[in-house]
Amino acid sequence: KEKNSLFGFLKYWNTASKSYKTLIPALLFFALLNSSDTFLLLMMKHQGLTDVQLIMVYIFYNIIFAVVAYPAGYIGDKFGLKGTFIFGCFLFAVVYISFPFTHSIWLFGLLFFLYGMYAASNDGIARAWITNLSHKEHTATALGFYSSISSICILIASVAGGLLWDHFGAATAFLVPGIGVMLLAVYMSVIKIKNE
Repeated sequence: KEKNSLFGFLKYWNTASKSYKTLIPALLFFALLNSSDTFLLLMMKHQGLTDVQLIMVYIFYNIIFAVVAYPAGYIGDKFGLKGTFIFGCFLFAVVYISFPFTHSIWLFGLLFFLYGMYAASNDGIARAWITNLSHKEHTATALGFYSSISSICILIASVAGGLLWDHFGAATAFLVPGIGVMLLAVYMSVIKIKNE
């Protein structure tokens, strides 16, 4: 009965592999730094872009994400999920650190090009990585465990981002997660996570 309860999936942590337990905290820390994309749109508005320009740039981002998603998955399978994910983290950090100092629509377009590459390199890659580190009979539970908690972390990140913006300025709301993810990428490049 307990396994079928609303929070019964949390018990999965006790039986998860060592590699899974090493990876998940790093992914959740990333989620804690990854606030809603709405902040990117707000920053473009804050920097003087018109509503039409803002929409155009965001549509461009979605096109890049759609185009790059398949090649990113192929690269992940060919050269390793870890390296692909870390590459995405560096792209995220570059975009967030650069965003407060950008005013031109062309530079915003370039940053959203990089952001589309980041999204393609991280979103599906993280789930594929989790799948590889979980037993076949527990794959859905492993993904559900991560997805549910990461959703809460992203909500917290968005609230924190709003508070940083309100109390310390727009730049701080981008520099803190940008630097944080840069450090996370360095940490993830050092730790060893093996398939079990």
